[in-house]
Amino acid sequence: MDGFKKELENNILHFWEEKMVDEEHDGFYGAIDGKNRLLPKANKGAVMNARVLWTFSAAYRVLQEKRYLSMAKRAFVYIKKYFLDLQQGGVFWEVDYLGKPVNRKKQTYAQGFALYAFSEYYRATGEEEALDLAIALFHAIETCKDEKLGGYWEAFTEDWQPIADMRLSEKDENEAKTMNTHLHILEAYTNLIRVWPDERLLVAQHDLIRVFLDQILNTETGHLQLFFDREWNTKGDVISYGHDIEAAWLLWEAVTVLGNVELQDEVRLVAGKIAAAAAEGILPDGSMAYELKNGHLDKERHWWVQAEAVVGYQYMAMILEDETSKQRAEALWCYIQQHIVDKENGEWYWSRLEDGSANDQDDKAGFWKCPYHNGRMCLEMMAKGI
Repeated sequence: MDGFKKELENNILHFWEEKMVDEEHDGFYGAIDGKNRLLPKANKGAVMNARVLWTFSAAYRVLQEKRYLSMAKRAFVYIKKYFLDLQQGGVFWEVDYLGKPVNRKKQTYAQGFALYAFSEYYRATGEEEALDLAIALFHAIETCKDEKLGGYWEAFTEDWQPIADMRLSEKDENEAKTMNTHLHILEAYTNLIRVWPDERLLVAQHDLIRVFLDQILNTETGHLQLFFDREWNTKGDVISYGHDIEAAWLLWEAVTVLGNVELQDEVRLVAGKIAAAAAEGILPDGSMAYELKNGHLDKERHWWVQAEAVVGYQYMAMILEDETSKQRAEALWCYIQQHIVDKENGEWYWSRLEDGSANDQDDKAGFWKCPYHNGRMCLEMMAKGI
């Protein structure tokens, strides 16, 4: 496999540099739709902005291109100015195109991404303010913990009180705990450990890994369960193949930074089992299906699922010395290049529909679509000399 650096710089990052910088109202535009039309007054999400900050910070750290530092600084300043809640702590969920908060809820998922981004900006620049902000978010997230049964509550009001609607999006179940939020706290804590290996953080990461092994993983099927009530009872019947394979490699990263050999051996076996279960979603053309819900296989090929599967199977090829995983990663990368990359307009399509057509109804860039999954894929593969 090759071409990851070229894809990262010439197609993904270039798109965001050229088309998403909001010179009039600061930061980045809220959206470009699936037909490549700019929506200059679209609302701006904390998650998208944090992911942009993480991506350009990581790109600068690896490639040392000053223009990537400029983009990272732009995102850093914007998040501080418009998303940070200076009174109650944490970050707001959503602002309008002028930067005015329009949804002040404290989604634990968003706190995790802001921490992930600030810690990466610190790794890239050494700016102490970024580390201080990341540590403050760690403490905020720890107040969201279920001290009795483990794990983290899903969402809160602006002042950290219980909230009726805890969903990330309309597609999600309104439950107290979710796999998705725990996964992205996990990756954020992994990154923070690299620059701040505080004992409290190490304990929290260990406990979080155990939550995945003991609560979230279905030990019979190898899949991750997605939604849970307050007592960790599973709710719903959905298998998310992309989250499965993403979790396989993020769990390995998470345990590696801890240096716990015994737990590392356990996670190695579990990661292999999860990756094997995720392979149930691999389609004949080498791509990965979206999900299995109530027995129905959704064969839409989402951009992020393909990207995470490339990384996940490449990890499995290395830690398990598994040739089949290597072949899966290669086939997925071929599919991405042929069907997901938008060679005419830049960036990636949201997805290919089951009939093979490009999805032009969902955003090219926006609240959920940003250079994080595909940019990180390129960076991860470059780091492995691929």
